[in-house]
Amino acid sequence: MAVQSMDDVSPTKWHLAHTSWFFETFVLRRVCGAAPVGEPGYEVIFNSYYNGVGPQYHRPSRGLLTRPGTSEVLAYRARVDEALERELERRAGDADLARVVELGLQHEQQHQELILTDIQHVLSMNPLAPRYHEPALPPAGDAAPLRWHAFEGGAHEVGHDDRRDDRSPHDFAYDNESPRHRVQLVDYELADRLVTNGEVRAFIEDGGYERAELWHDEGWAEARAEQRRAPLYWTERDGVWHRHSLHGTHAVRDADPATHLSWFEASAVAAWMGARLPTEFEWERAARDRSVAGNFRERAVYTPLPPDPSADADPDAPRQLFGDCWEWTSSAYAPYPGFRAAPGALGEYNGKFMVNQYVLRGGSCASASDHLRATYRNFFPARARWQFSGLRLARDAR
Repeated sequence: MAVQSMDDVSPTKWHLAHTSWFFETFVLRRVCGAAPVGEPGYEVIFNSYYNGVGPQYHRPSRGLLTRPGTSEVLAYRARVDEALERELERRAGDADLARVVELGLQHEQQHQELILTDIQHVLSMNPLAPRYHEPALPPAGDAAPLRWHAFEGGAHEVGHDDRRDDRSPHDFAYDNESPRHRVQLVDYELADRLVTNGEVRAFIEDGGYERAELWHDEGWAEARAEQRRAPLYWTERDGVWHRHSLHGTHAVRDADPATHLSWFEASAVAAWMGARLPTEFEWERAARDRSVAGNFRERAVYTPLPPDPSADADPDAPRQLFGDCWEWTSSAYAPYPGFRAAPGALGEYNGKFMVNQYVLRGGSCASASDHLRATYRNFFPARARWQFSGLRLARDAR
């Protein structure tokens, strides 16, 4: 609960405290005007990046926070919840309160996912290869043959429409998904499924990590500097590739979706396969009329598996658009035309990160299905590997 295995990882204890700090800071204190609930100093050590709120504790040093202990963090969460319940009863029907509470709930779902990805990295650092999730993996299947689906180009509407007359009060989207706008697409094709471990293994065996012509320059330099020769969590033993997952360490299963790839690795694999990464709008065009079905956290699997045929079996559309792993796109994370960050500290939630990042779409096996939609835009820097991130191939129409 207290371990921080690298700068991008936060201790589980910190995630739990930070999400309650969000409710205390932005709901109880700013909307409701309530008195502080946390201990002195919590407003610093559990503030992630909100400069408008005040100073923050050095992120790479969160693992040094031996206090407060876990029991104190859980007690803090209970106090915040009790105070929040009182305010929700007292201010029933308050639209401003409901709006920020909804944002806090969505924010907590993001951290529930981060807890799983961070725990996997923490446990991977232990030579004993401990498991987080005890049940054994189901039998490995065979990967479906790679097929292609064609999509017509032209002008297409993308993004969340927050001005729709029939929009439900619970039709949530983050500000980075708006405004809805029109983009021009050229005829293109998307692969029927995600790229698999077996295809990445073939990339490795063909010298993919040694072939500079497949890589972007920055990614090539990083791979050379780190002597990289496989995705994160892969190790070779006696000529057999193994990977560490939340189920512990096991032989690489060729049919499973390839995960824990950086954007650089995903781009190199796509180039080796004679294709490219899709743009985020090509992906959204394919997913916009699809239900959010797939392999998610609530299935209690916690590791990418081939798609559930009963949940995602339309032969006329790409599979695995949601769940299994986040899909890297070739699109830089940038504001949509007309985007304006919200005023105040909450405006820092997304807008200030719109630089040096790439967009991922679709969600992963660590996501909750009710947190996702076709317009959802996740984002990470090109070097990020510890998330459940993989790829789907795209190509220009033939």
